[in-house]
Amino acid sequence: MLTGTRTRRRSETAVRHLEALAVALEPDGWRFVRLYRREEFPLPVPLLWVYVRDVGLAVRARAVRGGGWVYGEAQRGRGEVLAPCSDVDAAAEAVAGRLKRRMFPGTW
Repeated sequence: MLTGTRTRRRSETAVRHLEALAVALEPDGWRFVRLYRREEFPLPVPLLWVYVRDVGLAVRARAVRGGGWVYGEAQRGRGEVLAPCSDVDAAAEAVAGRLKRRMFPGTW
């Protein structure tokens, strides 16, 4: 089975991983838009929009070969991996780091 097909069929698993990421990021003050409900957001896969002010990042959780899951930046395509879903703290660090570099590009 193709990994994209597995991700679409297992959207509840993707949502669970994205919720875990939101919980890890929340104490640092990041804001979220949960793009999970198909009736409101007819997207092919669940997304978590993480943002502050006018800077944001769309994150998705996707299945990979071998049965694992990874967090990736949705705008960058399949090749962009932030961290494995099994390491939510590393993923939170990666997301926060990217957002901080976008907010303050001259200081990173």
